[in-house]
Parts: sequence; structure tokens; C-alpha cells
Amino acid sequence: MKVVVIIPAAGLGTRMAPVSDAKGKKPAASKQFFELGGTPVLIHTLRKFAASPEVAEIYVALRANEMASFRVRLEEAKDFSPKKIELVEGGEHRQQSVANAMAAVAAAPDDIVLVHDAVRPFVTVEIIHDVIEAAGKYGAAIAGMPAMDTVKQVERTAEGAVITATVPRERVVMAQTPQGFRYSVLKKAFDEATADGFLGTDEASLVERSGHEVAVVMGSPQNIKITTPADMELAEFFLKRQGQPSHG
Repeated sequence: MKVVVIIPAAGLGTRMAPVSDAKGKKPAASKQFFELGGTPVLIHTLRKFAASPEVAEIYVALRANEMASFRVRLEEAKDFSPKKIELVEGGEHRQQSVANAMAAVAAAPDDIVLVHDAVRPFVTVEIIHDVIEAAGKYGAAIAGMPAMDTVKQVERTAEGAVITATVPRERVVMAQTPQGFRYSVLKKAFDEATADGFLGTDEASLVERSGHEVAVVMGSPQNIKITTPADMELAEFFLKRQGQPSHG
């Protein structure tokens, strides 16, 4: 069984950019290229998968105009040499980026495909292992965390929103990545979504729609997705606490 990782990194990360950058200036760097301890967030994320002995190949989906410069950064990062890292052109949406990477992957039906957010650099080798194991056993699995806050279902109004129900916390998990699937399960889900013109929020949503159950394994409170400047501050704190190498 081979394990392939797909990291969609073609997004613009608009929530990260200050409003003043919106006009009259060239576009700011995407959030996956923001530097964390002197190294792009995406490189930190790649290090985690390169460190996993179970991972055979890594595919990174990037915008076409960012591929050449990122290839240079990869070559500077000496700790990636044991792994096969391929760069593919991403699409307008995450789903298209993952589909483009899937098209480049040569995999057997029972091989495992992991999809991971480019901006979750604090995933652990343990979480990666647990998702691989569960995906092999059940065909589909994601990392997730129990909801800590009370979850409210709402109806949107012109003024904002009104609560229509309180959802029991024990029935809710906050989805993280990696999300792992047998290649055949993910391919079927993507083919069906493409045929129907369906755009999902994540890979698990496509697989659920395809009629396949998705297992959940325990993620980590530190496995954060960096989407705002406040997240970046928290990431700097986590990085210092880990004492990770910052340059490479």
C-alpha cells in the first residue's frame, strides 16, 4: 500500500491581506508563502509529511506563476531530498486543485491518498499515521476535534441571524486535515462531483455525498489552519515552543 499526499496551495488567502492592499499595489503573497520563523508556512507543512516514513509521494498544487519560485525554495530546503515532491498546476477552487493532482497520481485502488491544508503546519506524524491507518481500515477518514463551544444552528436575516436550534456538542466535530481515502473511494467521489457540477467544502463532503461513511480520528488543538493575522501570531508561539528549525 502506497501513501500519496496532495497539498492544495493555489488559494489566494484573501482573509490574510489588510484592506489597504486591495488596490493600487501588486498582490500580496498568498498565506501559504507567509514566513513563519523565516520559512514559508508551506515548507513547514511539507516538512511534516516528508518526516513521515509512511509517505511515498507528495503533490503540491500551486498557481502557475508561483511554481518556479517555489521550486527554488524547495531546492534550498535540504531536508526534502528523500521524498518525491511533484508540483502541479492548481485550479480556481480547492476541489479543482486536488483533481489536477489526482490526475497526476499513479495509484492502485487500495493506495491511500491524503489531502492536507497547505496552511496547517503543526500536524504531527502521529495524526498522519492515525489517518492513514483509519483510511486503510474504513476507506475514508479525517482528523477532527470535538466542539468546545456550544453550537447554534441559525437562519440568516437582513439584520444578521436568529438561532433556530442548539446542536448537541457530542454530535459535532470540527474537521481538520489530513483527510485520507483509498484512491478508488476518492476517485469515484470526484468523478461523481464533476459529472454533477457539485462543489464541496472539503474532500470528505464529496465522499459523504458519494455514499461512503467517513471515520474520524483525533486531531490536535495545535493543528490550526492559518487564515488570519491572529492565527499567524499563535503559529509563531507554537513554533517557538516546539523549537523547530526555522530556516531551510
